[in-house]
Order: sequence, then structure tokens, then C-alpha cells
Amino acid sequence: MGYVFMIAPCGSCGKRFTFNPMKVPSFKDAKGVKQPVCKPCLTAINKIRKERGLSHAPALSGAYEPCNENEMVW
Repeated sequence: MGYVFMIAPCGSCGKRFTFNPMKVPSFKDAKGVKQPVCKPCLTAINKIRKERGLSHAPALSGAYEPCNENEMVW
């Protein structure tokens, strides 16, 4: 049994971070490509959303941790 995590730049700030590719929050960019969002940016985004009266953007439990290789969907 093994574990998997991704390393990629945040779609918001550009800083590289590690995450569970099956659970990380993301958004689609102008080209329709999913971009992952790091935890500090998600926190900042949620603060802005709250100020605007919108619901928060959730992060699934384990979104920033490695995942079991059996959870991967290819």
C-alpha cells in the first residue's frame, strides 16, 4: 500500500504546495482547466465570501494531506 500527493502551484497565488488530488478545492480557469487552491488562499477567499454574504468554499477533510493510493481514480 502506498500514498500519493501532488505538488503544483496554487491557481490563486502561484505558490507551490502539496495536496490530495482527489479532495483539494479547485476552480476552472479561463481555459476550463481545473486549478488547485492552497489552504491560505482558501482561508482568504472564504473571508471575502463571508464579507459579501456568500457561503464559504469548503475544503474536504484531508485535502492537504497525502491520500491512499487506492483512493485514486484514473
